[in-house]
Amino acid sequence: MVGEKASGMRLDVFLSQNLAEELKRYGLTRSRMQKLIKDGVITVNGAPTRSSRRLKPSDSVELGRIPKLETKLRAEAVLLDIIHEDRDFLVINKAPGMAVHPAAGSVTGTLVNALLHHYPELKEIGTEGRPGIVHRLDKDTSGVMVVAKNHRSLQLLAQQFKDRTVHKEYLALVWGKLKGDSGIIDRPIGRHRSQRKKMSSRFAYSKTREALTEWNVEKCFELKADSRSIRWVSLCRLRPKTGRTHQIRVHLAELGHPVIGDKLYGGRPKADFKNRNIISLLYDFPRQALHAERLEISHPTTGRRIEFKAALYNDIHEVVKELETVSCK
Repeated sequence: MVGEKASGMRLDVFLSQNLAEELKRYGLTRSRMQKLIKDGVITVNGAPTRSSRRLKPSDSVELGRIPKLETKLRAEAVLLDIIHEDRDFLVINKAPGMAVHPAAGSVTGTLVNALLHHYPELKEIGTEGRPGIVHRLDKDTSGVMVVAKNHRSLQLLAQQFKDRTVHKEYLALVWGKLKGDSGIIDRPIGRHRSQRKKMSSRFAYSKTREALTEWNVEKCFELKADSRSIRWVSLCRLRPKTGRTHQIRVHLAELGHPVIGDKLYGGRPKADFKNRNIISLLYDFPRQALHAERLEISHPTTGRRIEFKAALYNDIHEVVKELETVSCK
């Protein structure tokens, strides 16, 4: 029954404020909730109505049986590298080149396609098109990802990312030698004002969001170029404190040290290395050399802090080994 305090409130707003637990339990988004109102699953005084209906104190709001979410996603037998699994969530080491969910240019072979094959029950969890997905990695970024296996875990894990209580660490191979051994990049990020696929802190629209990345240098590789110059490549550890789109890649590129292999934000020195094998490895690296190595979360049931790690993918590992071999030091 609608109380005096809710008098005049829109139905969809009332539901968000008063049925929060039920909405979480079923993983309902605002858009799906509005569709349930339109389809007559959510009624007022036993009759179908509109999301924009203004409620009266005498009104009775009822939530009927929620139908199973239909999905057009296809299950595909794609191999997954599973680091951990329990009844609440699983942790995977995402392969480079695998998009997280279907989108333009990546309709098949995504993580979601693979998850639906191995865990068909996930189609009921979360939003349409992204079942079980708590957070994302870029298509060409490898490493640790957590996937929820039930509605409760999805909500609790997503809240940790929102509250910034998740600890994330990445490894990246970048061009050049950074100033100092460690530092903090504090530059708000927004959509690039002229290149819609890019994000930027320097050339963004006026609407930007806080973005903070801590970094430290793990190793520096000093490489001979021509007879008068030295080129540098650095292996960096990065700890993003916020989760903006392309955050690490944007921050490093605009600091003057783009991630090796990053075709969207990258730049590179002229090919004057004496070692031809290094030229091939660095200049032809097929993706951004960025790997999500470590993820620390609180278990959604026990609350215990747990850390998960994924070793560098072989492609980056092989480059690091070669750099260690030919480095001047």
